[in-house]
Amino acid sequence: MAELQEVQITEEKPLLPGQTPEAAKEAELAARILLDQGQTHSVETPYGSVTFTVYGTPKPKRPAILTYHDVGLNYKSCFQPLFQFEDMQEIIQNFVRVHVDAPGMEEGAPVFPLGYQYPSLDQLADMIPCVLQYLNFSTIIGVGVGAGAYILARYALNHPDTVEGLVLINIDPNAKGWMDWAAHKLTGLTSSIPEMILGHLFSQEELSGNSELIQKYRNIITHAPNLDNIELYWNSYNNRRDLNFERGGDITLKCPVMLVVGDQAPHEDAVVECNSKLDPTQTSFLKMADSGGQPQLTQPGKLTEAFKYFLQGMGYMASSCMTRLSRSRTASLTSAASVDGNRSRSRTLSQSSESGTLSSGPPGHTMEVSC
Repeated sequence: MAELQEVQITEEKPLLPGQTPEAAKEAELAARILLDQGQTHSVETPYGSVTFTVYGTPKPKRPAILTYHDVGLNYKSCFQPLFQFEDMQEIIQNFVRVHVDAPGMEEGAPVFPLGYQYPSLDQLADMIPCVLQYLNFSTIIGVGVGAGAYILARYALNHPDTVEGLVLINIDPNAKGWMDWAAHKLTGLTSSIPEMILGHLFSQEELSGNSELIQKYRNIITHAPNLDNIELYWNSYNNRRDLNFERGGDITLKCPVMLVVGDQAPHEDAVVECNSKLDPTQTSFLKMADSGGQPQLTQPGKLTEAFKYFLQGMGYMASSCMTRLSRSRTASLTSAASVDGNRSRSRTLSQSSESGTLSSGPPGHTMEVSC
């Protein structure tokens, strides 16, 4: 019998007809740069056109991370400090990201004509299926702030099978009452639209301190070329309907949820009330000290660690390198995770940047961490 010879075969990416290896490398490099910069798309919906930017490539059997920004911001001014944070890179390497801009909020957006009927928040939520259909994405993990958090919560109520998890920052699930409406009208008589929006985004303490961050965002909103569009989005937010969450009722979020709010933030009471209405076995509550009204801008490191922990609780990134927050909890959580390590484990988180106190699980279960 003839002696068998071992032959080593090296797999190579096939070249296009007439393409040289150098040209193939240049094309691959250009594609990577394009992915790093993001690919912006627009899609028509029953309520108008919506623009969104995609970063990365879809990962098998993993949802997309889809973000929605607050009033007065776009996806860059709302989320860029968070997603460019060093520790966040491990997360974004594992998920494709879709950043949705509300209509007329994208960079370079033309001003809508006088009399334009801006979509309601419910209609903005109904635009999301068109985005996912365009991209051929089946499920998402939503990350929303303020008005964007409301929109993603409404979408999750209407399409629960497509939402694997939600991170809702500064959500107010309630419609404005008569007293709120009257106060809003009175404020409008003495304050400009930019000042009212700044009061929605930041605490009074932050606005009085007039830090560099406040000056930056006051300048962004006050001199926004699409300020008329921003006012339309602001009006839609103030005319939102009640989400009617009811603990133990039929109207509730069925996926894991992490609620986030800054200590002394304008929406602290609303987020606390929202937490009381959601399923405690599915909901985590993170109150962040020293973070003001926009935790994703002021405390991206702590929010990144909480987000990573949230994803790990959903069964993703199990082999992720341990952060300081995760390392400090490993010993305390091992026994609990072995008994009840599924997605439905109840988690309540509260975090302080001064004392480093974080509680996880049923009330009274407290651990000291170093942040």
